[in-house]
Amino acid sequence: MTLSSKQLSLTINDKAVGPIDVPEAMMMQDFLYEYLNLTGSRMGCGQGICHACTVIVERDDGVLEEMRTCIVGAHWFAGRKVRTVEGHAKRDANGAITELSPVQQAFIEHFSFQCGYCTPGFVTAASVLLDKLRREPVRRAELEQAITNALGSHICRCTGYVRYFEAVRDLALQTPGLVKA
Repeated sequence: MTLSSKQLSLTINDKAVGPIDVPEAMMMQDFLYEYLNLTGSRMGCGQGICHACTVIVERDDGVLEEMRTCIVGAHWFAGRKVRTVEGHAKRDANGAITELSPVQQAFIEHFSFQCGYCTPGFVTAASVLLDKLRREPVRRAELEQAITNALGSHICRCTGYVRYFEAVRDLALQTPGLVKA
């Protein structure tokens, strides 16, 4: 049995990728690992439940959204802008990390993760939440619920939820314009 393939082109971490001949049934998670050596997004459950595999997709209107890669085919991403966890930190011309994203830095400062397996998904969710808060700030009294809504579907096997939530809350409160009085 031969698998049918077709060309795939997209933008990942601000770099054009493709056209590349990719099997039509390949999941995005496998494409990232096998074709691009981007292994930061984790295969956790393989069923879209744990959210360790999420990446950011930028819609045409600039709004960011999470997308699970273990259950969404690579070809769904054709023509789209995608950011994996490898695309959050700033890098120099040689690819060396020069500065972590604010979310990554907050997670380190709060000792948010233990094993780190779920961290890429939490980085994605927190980044999408901060983008949403930039566009639609919430009142201080609504912040905890906004964080719960954003991070609540992510599963952490080491039960590090409290530190992830605290890091995102503190970052949101310290970032001007995200929270209204």
